[in-house]
Amino acid sequence: MTSSLHYRSAMITGASSGLGEEFARQLAPCCDQMILIARREERLLGLASDLKELNPHLDVLHFAVDLIDRDARANFIQLIEDHGASPDLLINNAGMGDFGEFSKADWPKLEQMLELNVNALTHLTHALLPAMCEGGEGDIINVSSLASIIPIPDFAVYAASKAYVTSFSEALRMELKDHNINVLALCPGPVHTEFGKTAMRDESKNKIPGSEFFYVPKSQVVSEALAGLSTNKARVYPGWKIGLVALALSAIPIVGLRIILGTRPRRER
Repeated sequence: MTSSLHYRSAMITGASSGLGEEFARQLAPCCDQMILIARREERLLGLASDLKELNPHLDVLHFAVDLIDRDARANFIQLIEDHGASPDLLINNAGMGDFGEFSKADWPKLEQMLELNVNALTHLTHALLPAMCEGGEGDIINVSSLASIIPIPDFAVYAASKAYVTSFSEALRMELKDHNINVLALCPGPVHTEFGKTAMRDESKNKIPGSEFFYVPKSQVVSEALAGLSTNKARVYPGWKIGLVALALSAIPIVGLRIILGTRPRRER
């Protein structure tokens, strides 16, 4: 899927695990340089070592940055500018969730989620776009979610934050068309990564009830995203089941969604 892609420099956030790590592994053969960002430095070091071993040509830069911290994020952007790096691929993958009733949520966690899912993604995109526009080429993948197309009780803030990501991606894509910059919103359903564990308030649970049928391997999610990028798609729903669900949900009027989702099958017990 990556045979038609080549990038001078690819930047991936949330690269230490899950989809971010998978993006790095699949993209490494077609990149000259890779910039990996995550909080966990030890994991980044291990990933960078693996990538270099398998791809001797690849220049790997890795930065342990907490993108939730605004000052740390601004310092990182300045560091990249000082380093002279100019990514022509940005993958905004870092994100977090929270599963449970809004009224019972821990506000600091919600605030962190909004900062990461919305502000950090927007900030990094804003910082890197001028160079892409000046160069007249580039690609952006914003990792959103199937949850972005509907309001979801017990996932209220997460779904709303991802609705922002999908809407932002669509609008940005239209703005950047004349600059030869493609923006893709990746909207997966359930994926086996560490996301579920961190989103659940009850540590004994690690997935949303009834979701196992819809899980898609992370390797497939990434390969379909890259295939979509190579064919200039605006949005990708990985896996045929998720694609059908997205199609069905888009056809249901909001009144119908209120009735269906009002039963709250995800209610905490």
